[in-house]
Amino acid sequence: MPPATRHLTLVNGLQLTLRHAPRLKRSAAALRVHAGSHDAPGKWPGLAHFLEHLFFLGTARFPLDDGLMRYVQALGGQVNASTRERATDFFFEVQPNALAGGLERLCQMLAEPDLGIERQRREREVIHAEFIAWSRNPQAQQQFALLQSVSPGHPLGAFHAGNRHTLALQDPAFQQALEGFHQRYYQGGQMTLSLCGPQPLDELEQLARQHASLFSTGRQVPQALAPPLSPTNARRVFTHERLPAGAEQALELLISCLGDNRPGTWLDALRQRGWLQSFKAEVLYAFAGQVLWHIDLQLSADANPDEADALLQGWFSFIRQAHLEQVNHEFGLLQRSRERSAGALELARRDSTGQPFANLDAQGLQALGALLKGLPGHAHGQWQLPPIDPLLMADLPNAPAQPLPAALKTSSLLPGARQYAALYLRWHLPSPFRQRLQGVLEQALAPLQERCERASVQLQFSAVGEYWQLRCAGQPAAVLRAVEQALALMIKPTASCWQPNTATPPPLIPIRALLKQLPDAVLGAHPTSAPAGMPTQSQLDSLWQHAHWHGLATGFDDVALSALGTALQHCPGQGALPGPPPTWTTRRWQHAEVPGSEHALLLFCPLPAASEASGRLLAQLLQGPVYQRLRVELQLGYAVFSTFRQVEGVGGLLFGVQSPQTRQAQILDHLLTLLRQGITLDPGARLALAGQFDEPAMANADVAEWAWQTHLATQPGTLDALRRAILKTRQTDLDQLLGTLLDKDCPWLCLANAAAPIPSWQ
Repeated sequence: MPPATRHLTLVNGLQLTLRHAPRLKRSAAALRVHAGSHDAPGKWPGLAHFLEHLFFLGTARFPLDDGLMRYVQALGGQVNASTRERATDFFFEVQPNALAGGLERLCQMLAEPDLGIERQRREREVIHAEFIAWSRNPQAQQQFALLQSVSPGHPLGAFHAGNRHTLALQDPAFQQALEGFHQRYYQGGQMTLSLCGPQPLDELEQLARQHASLFSTGRQVPQALAPPLSPTNARRVFTHERLPAGAEQALELLISCLGDNRPGTWLDALRQRGWLQSFKAEVLYAFAGQVLWHIDLQLSADANPDEADALLQGWFSFIRQAHLEQVNHEFGLLQRSRERSAGALELARRDSTGQPFANLDAQGLQALGALLKGLPGHAHGQWQLPPIDPLLMADLPNAPAQPLPAALKTSSLLPGARQYAALYLRWHLPSPFRQRLQGVLEQALAPLQERCERASVQLQFSAVGEYWQLRCAGQPAAVLRAVEQALALMIKPTASCWQPNTATPPPLIPIRALLKQLPDAVLGAHPTSAPAGMPTQSQLDSLWQHAHWHGLATGFDDVALSALGTALQHCPGQGALPGPPPTWTTRRWQHAEVPGSEHALLLFCPLPAASEASGRLLAQLLQGPVYQRLRVELQLGYAVFSTFRQVEGVGGLLFGVQSPQTRQAQILDHLLTLLRQGITLDPGARLALAGQFDEPAMANADVAEWAWQTHLATQPGTLDALRRAILKTRQTDLDQLLGTLLDKDCPWLCLANAAAPIPSWQ
């Protein structure tokens, strides 16, 4: 059954969009307030962002422990907010029966926030910590410099994040401005609410009317127009003025075409010359007919940037003269593919912005013409419109069926009716040539990965320890086509892939860099030097000849499994069984070299597979206290989390903190002090956690990943068994588990961007 939508306006002026999508497992709400950082008084930079933070600190009706953040996190959902230039978005995703509770908390916290001065003072320090991280982030500073260079006199060139100095809490004028901003914009006429889920439209409408009526009645406040954007000489930065309605979706089509790397396109022309390292097109600003966007293009050292720009202008000229209806038809197929793959949260957020997954209507085509007219262009290069991408086809490949390899296990955890399939393939390659050849395969797969991303297919190639892993997930037909192409490229990469790749990925913030290194640390793998010399095809052939592989498939129905056997008939290596998961017997502090000056630490506490249920419940109950103590009370930093994580088949508690001031040893002391205080079993939280492991309540990707991790653990189980074990967990089980974790003989892994403290941290 296709999704159905409904649009209406409530009596308080709030615009409501409802979407009924039966295939969804979860429900989501996205509330857009049509006011952002550019609408706040210029005297108080960061006021809009600051107010967004304050909303999440609890209200008289729903204090922090029972507010939206804790409510959604306790249910294993997603929740966040974002302050942009002319809009502020609040959004969450939960299982359908929890939508009402989340929506009630969302509306209540926005309509009746507690703006007490003490909580303002505490949250300002969090804002200041974010500001410090932002000021030290090279990418953020480059973008800020770009905005300042292209927009003198425009609000884009000003500072809007806020910090300890711009948020003058003790000034009565600031408090008046904060209250005034809330009253002016956080009312019905200034809001768009979108609800999306498997519930009938009438049920969604009833929920919206019940809770959104809390907002005061009002009319839409005209947002002041900004001065014109200045023309820029910056490379690959484009400004537009007075574009007609539909310009944002028209730009989405244009950027989608720019991201196509097939023969006849601009990216293909760059790649054929060996120049392309990375590409990203991004909208920096779009409001009231003004649009600012840029192309972030990383070229090789021997590339000719002027020729790359000339080719871009030649491609612009070609698209301007192309049959736009044909371009729009392909865009429509791409949008439908994205809609079929989108979750509830993504659908709700799209609806709240008024940009559904669809091709351009007549107004959008007019906007596209105006957009293209404003771009530089001249005849240069040879171009063609590629045919329809096979990855967008919904039907299964037509090929003779083949039996599945014995090394591939199938899991029934994810039913075929979900129309989401996942395939994991893993090779053990102890050869020292593995590291050098890894780069060759990464280059070989890069164009296909870009195509997959456009078609809403996740194709990931990763290397951990002595293993290579390929994961492909999405619509079953697209997965089958993508995997067959990926394996062919991995066996025989194209000639251009054998040259060294000089591209350097953008640096991650310290905590994310540690998370990226965690799988290697769990395996106990350490960097080793690759053999000298250029890699060769014969080395790769030898590597595959001695490789051993195993894999897991889930979400494929019987017909798709037959086609999967055909796609895997040339899978390289010899079939094998997965080896035992890694273990260690002592506490380990591992120093990680990561960029950034802030202190960061991950504490991973592995648990035996038999303790997964109690470990997950303990992690769930610790989330609130860890956040409250480390982020709210101690204000260690804005990056604080605790969770249960499965890594390389090993499940355990994972704590993470990044702090501008507090050192890693002190962070660990704070964590241990908190754990020693114990935890009290909450039967409601236990019931809610168990409900998260009902397959219809889990995200498809989470079901597939759990199946894969239990496969790696060589102890495949069922979600039903895990759910029952969670429900049977008692206070004594939690106390015993905590006691074991705090015992000095319990093995831990501390991964930190600092050496182990002296005296011994043990």
